[in-house]
Amino acid sequence: MAAEVRRFEPVEIPDVPEQSAADRAAASFATNAIALGLKVLSQRAIAAVKDVFTLLSVASGFWLWNSIPNPEMNQIISLSLYALFILAANVIVRRV
Repeated sequence: MAAEVRRFEPVEIPDVPEQSAADRAAASFATNAIALGLKVLSQRAIAAVKDVFTLLSVASGFWLWNSIPNPEMNQIISLSLYALFILAANVIVRRV
């Protein structure tokens, strides 16, 4: 009892009807509208990445400040220098 070997059979492709000029124009308009929408969305995403950098860097300063329950003078100076560094980094990122 050998397994039956199946041979490939040609598949018939149905005829695609021609599109009218109005259908082609509508499809072209829809494609251009989708492309424009994706372009705007990607530009907004790039702008949001800059804002995420600012949010994360400032949040790290707040987290460091709140993670020390009773800071000493050296810790306060260090945290203040870190905050100054974060401020300078954000100014540099905003100018570029």
